[in-house]
Amino acid sequence: MILNSHFSELPAHYLFHDIDLRVKAYKAQHPDEHLLRMGIGDVTRPLPRVIVDAMQQAAEELAHEETFRGYCPENGYEWLRQAIIDHFFIPKNIHFQPDEVFVSEGAGSDLGNLSDLFDSNNHVAIMDPTYPAYVDANIMAGRKITLLPCLKENHFVPDLPAQPIDIIYLCFPNNPTGAVLTRDQLRLWVEYAQHNHSLIIFDAAYEAFISSPDIPHSIYEIEGAREVAVEVHSFSKSAGFTSVRCGFVVVPFETGLQPLWMRRQCTKYNGTAYVSQRAAEATFTTEGQKGIHENIRYYKTTASLLLNGLRDAGLEVYGGENAPYIWCNAPNGWDSWTFFEHLLHRCQVVSTPGVGFGQCGEGFVRFSSFANRSDVITSLQRIKERL
Repeated sequence: MILNSHFSELPAHYLFHDIDLRVKAYKAQHPDEHLLRMGIGDVTRPLPRVIVDAMQQAAEELAHEETFRGYCPENGYEWLRQAIIDHFFIPKNIHFQPDEVFVSEGAGSDLGNLSDLFDSNNHVAIMDPTYPAYVDANIMAGRKITLLPCLKENHFVPDLPAQPIDIIYLCFPNNPTGAVLTRDQLRLWVEYAQHNHSLIIFDAAYEAFISSPDIPHSIYEIEGAREVAVEVHSFSKSAGFTSVRCGFVVVPFETGLQPLWMRRQCTKYNGTAYVSQRAAEATFTTEGQKGIHENIRYYKTTASLLLNGLRDAGLEVYGGENAPYIWCNAPNGWDSWTFFEHLLHRCQVVSTPGVGFGQCGEGFVRFSSFANRSDVITSLQRIKERL
């Protein structure tokens, strides 16, 4: 047996595992302290009733012979794929066929699994700082990776690569910095991909948090993107599905990848759970849209509160306006982990060290607005008083 040697090139632990170890150590020493958690990007608002009802009805169907279902289609039921097209893309004047939309268990899986389609000799460009799974999946595959610095000086928007790149990962609104791209900025990336015969893997998991009208919600709003881009979506943050698990990826026919992705899914994926797909369908009902938009408004209001509160505390912050994350510069010249420890030990606030997202994240921490509002208010009070 020969193991994949590239696993030895990965960090020993995943970022959030390291955070968990430090938090557990603190709790062991201070068992009575209530920690205020604004680190992990997990939702806290309950699902709208109509979505829960849809799941209960779907589960009940499985108890009766006449409505029982077995394996789900590998690419999702057509009624859900058509609902995604009708409610998300057609209002933007973007048209797809159902066979170009693939329902999955979530964006995280798709972003890792897409790596299966590409040879190890491809040259990959990834934003730094970034969602760690982009980097890890390509390290596991043994690909050459070029990191694209996202710094204060370039407003956390990377410059176009100086050399031809085969595969480019873009995430906007960005995790972790909260940065966004205008249509003109995104158009430059599409043109670069066209000129260099590159593929863009566009992570749109946070598009529901966009407020500014000049910020595109989909790369397919840009002419020519269908030829050079695959787009990944998630119901996790937009609809609160972190425990339900459902997402989708769009693979346009023009990319030439649709049959490959379909073949991959048929071999390695047995389909998203029927109950989860009925829940996703319910998000597009009138009551579903009302409920999830109420939750999104809650998180966006919390993000604004957090952004302004940290500024009032004298901290330098970014993001939070079109994204659920606030990117905070560490004071006093501290590095990321030092600031994390100060927040944990002096304020009982859990954040995410920016360096965990890449070397260009050093000196920052990320705050998540997916938090209880009262915890955010208490956190801000403690930060102002104790830091």
